[in-house]
Amino acid sequence: MNYFSAILIIMRLAFIFLFFITNSYAQTVSQKLDVAINKLQTDSQFRHGTISLYVVESKSGKIIFDKNSQTGLAPASCQKVITAATAFELLGKEYAYKTQLGYDGKIDSGILKGNIYIMGSGDPTLGSWRYSSTKENVVLANFSKAIKSQKIQQIKGSVLGDDRLWGTQRIPDGWIWQDIGNYYGAGASALNWRENQYDLILKSGNNFGDAVQIKITRPKFLPGIHLINELTSAEKGSGDNAYIYLAPDTDVGFVRGTIPVNEDSFVITGSMPDGGKLLAATIYQNISRGSYPDNNVNYLKAKAKWNQPGTIFYTHTSPPLDSIMYWFLKKSINLYGEALVKTIGYEKTKDGSTGAGVKVIRDFWQQKGLEKSSLKIIDGSGLSPANRITTNALVSVMQYAKDQSWFPSFYYDLPEINGIKMKDGYINGVRSYTGYIKCKEGIEYTFSFIVNNFDGSAAAVREKMWKVLDILK
Repeated sequence: MNYFSAILIIMRLAFIFLFFITNSYAQTVSQKLDVAINKLQTDSQFRHGTISLYVVESKSGKIIFDKNSQTGLAPASCQKVITAATAFELLGKEYAYKTQLGYDGKIDSGILKGNIYIMGSGDPTLGSWRYSSTKENVVLANFSKAIKSQKIQQIKGSVLGDDRLWGTQRIPDGWIWQDIGNYYGAGASALNWRENQYDLILKSGNNFGDAVQIKITRPKFLPGIHLINELTSAEKGSGDNAYIYLAPDTDVGFVRGTIPVNEDSFVITGSMPDGGKLLAATIYQNISRGSYPDNNVNYLKAKAKWNQPGTIFYTHTSPPLDSIMYWFLKKSINLYGEALVKTIGYEKTKDGSTGAGVKVIRDFWQQKGLEKSSLKIIDGSGLSPANRITTNALVSVMQYAKDQSWFPSFYYDLPEINGIKMKDGYINGVRSYTGYIKCKEGIEYTFSFIVNNFDGSAAAVREKMWKVLDILK
């Protein structure tokens, strides 16, 4: 036997040994997961629930564990990884939104005898505090500077917030009444502003049952919103149990529930039914140097059959998609998901509805080998409890993502939770986790873990699910 033959034999033996060790470890992991899931099923919190866990070895795709991986479940915010991966693939990580200012009519001695148009393309970051270039004061200053550059000092017309690009339905089908009036239930239109949010600053009473006062709103002027306050004071330490009930395209809502006693500046955040309306009103007020216009919303209506402006004089560009995705995945902003779905629909079919975007997403993943029935989605964020996705489908999407050029951005944007790179999700009765994990032996796993219809404390469920995932470390 020569030297090279000996080396070859040693290499083969090393490979066989490594293969044996790896498979033995995987078998041990599979057995441990099986024990842990069986224990979870006997837990009283899950007696009437459904548990699904699917784990594969990331490199080979080998199945390590499968429990109900083909059962469609409500995924909560884990659905965001599907929206994100599809947007990266179909729009590109450099994709950016453009909001334009234009006018019609004539400018005479500093007076515009016509209208100013704010033409939206769906930018969910316009007026957001999350980026230096999108902050409310920065955007308004740039808009004002652009208007002054046109020698416009007064306006004998209207400021038109143009959100026609995506149609009239801001809220997806399937969202519940308790959610849509609150910040996490903000709908998306072609013209969004301040993430379509506003704050109520509250003052509670000294005693249980005392009325709660709305001290101030941020911003101070909320066009088209009239809230009836039914809040009361609850025991100290009871937390935020206040909800805003305000339906889309209506002007009267209710604030119900409780906040703790002896609070002087307790903040809750609501969803603006029409963020573009506030933006248009603010620009009108800045030009007129007066109070916000009252009892006249013609200049704000986005559904009229307007002419196109004759002159476009300014364009605001959003941060690129990979920057938007950072906040979408890290902070689970539902508005961003709904905007992305509509953007996908518009860019691919010229239909900016949620339904069109969902169809494009499902068709795309069907082309990649996923059955449409495994992706029964009706929104982009997972807020609807009517969504149904399998853990097998979620893992398949995550496996596809890791082989794409945009994966470094996608991976970076995922939160790190319990020492694991994964997206989490929570709505009533639902806990979910989907992501990637590398064990101490160096083996990488891709997984999805969903529980539906659990009972009792969501925090306790979280700890129990993390304990199962710790087996993969």
